[in-house]
Amino acid sequence: MLNLGALPLANALLTREELGCAETRIPLVLAFCPGCALAQITETVPAEILFREYPYFSSNSETALREAEKLARRMIDARSLTPESVVVEIASNDGYLLQFYERAGISVLGIEPARNIARAAREKGIRTISQFFGRELAARLAHNGMQADVVHANNVLAHASDVGGFLDGLRRLLRSDGIAVIEVPYVRDMVERIEFDTIYHEHLAYFSLASLEAPLASHGLAVVDVERLEIHGGSLRVYAAPGGSAAWRSEAMTKLAVEEAARGVARQEFFEGFAGRVRELRARLVTLLLELKAQGKRIAAYGASAKGATLLNYCGIGGDVLDFVVDRSAAKQGLYTPGTHLPICAPEKLLEEMPDYVLLLTWNFADEILRQQDEYRRRGGRFIVPIPEPRVI
Repeated sequence: MLNLGALPLANALLTREELGCAETRIPLVLAFCPGCALAQITETVPAEILFREYPYFSSNSETALREAEKLARRMIDARSLTPESVVVEIASNDGYLLQFYERAGISVLGIEPARNIARAAREKGIRTISQFFGRELAARLAHNGMQADVVHANNVLAHASDVGGFLDGLRRLLRSDGIAVIEVPYVRDMVERIEFDTIYHEHLAYFSLASLEAPLASHGLAVVDVERLEIHGGSLRVYAAPGGSAAWRSEAMTKLAVEEAARGVARQEFFEGFAGRVRELRARLVTLLLELKAQGKRIAAYGASAKGATLLNYCGIGGDVLDFVVDRSAAKQGLYTPGTHLPICAPEKLLEEMPDYVLLLTWNFADEILRQQDEYRRRGGRFIVPIPEPRVI
């Protein structure tokens, strides 16, 4: 349904010494299966390459922390969790979510394959193991007496190449009366809002409620409720409980299922025209940037993100247009963006250099970043938000 070309791995940031080396480029093609209604990319990069060392720390986002605290408090109340309860998060990152359960006196376990991030979580006092999750790990944990009242799987199911093994493990890890809370990028928002930069090699699948319910049910998990979230440009949060099929459907599930059917989300026709809209957006964004450069304006970018890597490389936006990128993550500063080789600096460089415009690559956190950069804006700096329509703020 969409071919973005052969792109570098989105989080493969480079050191100065690596700039002269050839980068691996892999086709990034979105396909759709009318049999199961799943959108997915056609190439699978081994997880060991993608995730053993990882530059994204969730705690760098105030929005992510705020949403995590809200969710933890909600689950503690809704599930009547006590110090005897157990909460597990798969792909737990730096403990951004589990820390709020830990503070409430609830036993937690993080499962995070990225060694550097797992180490950061343990330094916070969050019990974390650095392994990939699947049925084998779940079996070992269950054998050692680990049974969870709540299992979180935020933005990880889309990364799983063995979905069956992942869901089998999830089911085995849960108590019979437990609940799984699963968040995924919502394919409907991606298509309708032209969020093509959500597509990168780590995201193997792009889900709807229609494409989630059947695989969950086939692995003994019934969706009992669903929420639409604005975070990350549009996500689905589903609540799944042990059982082959849902005994009842929440009002939100019924409403969303009706909406998806009306929009044809489970049909190939929903994706027709998506590639054309993506090309049009690229043309408008590149034209805007080149017009500004022709006027002698200086342009930087904010966010050395995976989204940004897709956008910059697909649009061909590099050092001839952008002077540098800034990012709050100290783990990224001093490195260079994949493919485009832009230097990554601390956000303070915006005030030091005062570029006329900043291309906001992490547009999904626009409100947070605009607040943080109030002084840059007060001095006359402007942001360019590229998705879903290039606009200047």
